[in-house]
Amino acid sequence: MPINLQKGQKVDLTKGNPSLKNIMVGLGWDVNAFDSGADFDLDAAAFMVGENGKCPTEREFIFYGNLEHNSGAVKHMGDNLTGGGDGDDEQIEVDLTIIPANVSRVVFTVTIYDAELRRQNFGQVSNAFIRIVDTATGSELIRYDLGEDFSIETAVVVGELYRHNGEWKFNAIGSGFQGGLAALCGHYGIEVA
Repeated sequence: MPINLQKGQKVDLTKGNPSLKNIMVGLGWDVNAFDSGADFDLDAAAFMVGENGKCPTEREFIFYGNLEHNSGAVKHMGDNLTGGGDGDDEQIEVDLTIIPANVSRVVFTVTIYDAELRRQNFGQVSNAFIRIVDTATGSELIRYDLGEDFSIETAVVVGELYRHNGEWKFNAIGSGFQGGLAALCGHYGIEVA
């Protein structure tokens, strides 16, 4: 039975479950009924950040254009262009045991591709969630439903894995950003062309 988190809640992942090694982070969403005339393409990404809250290099930004960190610790399973169907729309696999020592947090985000051009925002998205699954057992450990707190935002920091006293924890963040992926990249120290 998964733990259902509320915004701001933190939970231990490895302390009570020391054998936990590989997890799958699933992100999903639905688009509200009204039609903006263009498809919604939401994109999940992971920022592998150090103690200073910034990515050490651009290689620690894992997204549809850079699917795997060179350590193999974080792997994006590919871009879903429509968000159609039930279940996870995009998935990111994480091996907790090989996350580089200079990475203290792995931050999971969802952005709307070309949001400004298509006049789209998270006010038009519903049922957004993040869930963490133990890959070895297939059991869902954590689920966080974002709720409908967003209106004009085009990017959301959904949650983060973070290292605390040698253990991994998860923090349900759920905070919105304006400015889409470019704003998030700037926030985490990635220069955008």
